[in-house]
Amino acid sequence: MTRILLVDDQELVRAGFRMILDLEPDFEVVGEAADGEECLRRARELAPDVVLMDIRMPRLDGIEATRRLAHVPNPPRVLVLTTFDLDEYVYRAMRAGASGFLLKDVPRDQLVAGVRVVARGESLLAPAITRRVVERFCRLPDPAQGVPPPLAALSARELEVLRLVARGLSNAEIAAQLVLGEATVKTHVGRVLGKLDLRDRVQAVVLAYETGLVQPGAADAP
Repeated sequence: MTRILLVDDQELVRAGFRMILDLEPDFEVVGEAADGEECLRRARELAPDVVLMDIRMPRLDGIEATRRLAHVPNPPRVLVLTTFDLDEYVYRAMRAGASGFLLKDVPRDQLVAGVRVVARGESLLAPAITRRVVERFCRLPDPAQGVPPPLAALSARELEVLRLVARGLSNAEIAAQLVLGEATVKTHVGRVLGKLDLRDRVQAVVLAYETGLVQPGAADAP
């Protein structure tokens, strides 16, 4: 059962999401919050698996609430829902630790599918979208000389895999390029996330660009 917390400053919006999600036998809406501060309190009390998070809210907005949720016990995954289709919001949400991003007018089946994807520990944003957004907004250091210090724990193979993840390649595409089994690539990706204390591929892409491991405009792998 996936436990869900709804966070939006509009009661009617929360009611609409609840109506949709309550129809799913494997979902349980365990609570609601009208702003970021209430979200943090309710998350500690209710221990949800997934938080559906609005961005623009009074007192504490959804971006900062998402950032602070990473520090609660057993932090939930965050799926950001907004009326604003702006790359800047997507980037800020990714940096804060969100695992996905959807517009509020998304069809019902896509909302349900999105919650399931995030609940499984996967990222909802396509790698190509993630890369586009990060390249546009990331404040980059000078090109790295050698291995950037934050990535020093990674092996040479893990660095290679991270570069390809950051360029938007799927596990299957990475496996084909490196002549590895897809299961082996999945293991490498898991080790990268574990060593760097990252929640998912979205955060891995952001870190790869912010450390200078990958530069905007770098040629895509064939």
